[in-house]
Amino acid sequence: MNILLNQLARESLAISLISQSQVVTALIVVVIFFGIILILGVRKSYLLKKENERLEKINTSMKEDEAYKDFTDGHMYGGN
Repeated sequence: MNILLNQLARESLAISLISQSQVVTALIVVVIFFGIILILGVRKSYLLKKENERLEKINTSMKEDEAYKDFTDGHMYGGN
């Protein structure tokens, strides 16, 4: 009885639709895909941080150069 069960188990494993190598290949493809997405995301985050620092530097230099001027002074709907 035990021999019959072992033989049946081996045959059912041999008939399986997806082999172990196919599962490993699919997992490797998925890991590579998400790895590429992760690398692109980190790169994009770094570039956005760099751009934000550049814009902040421009913004602070503009604040130091010019004081705020009220541009509504001569406007026809202004407070005058």
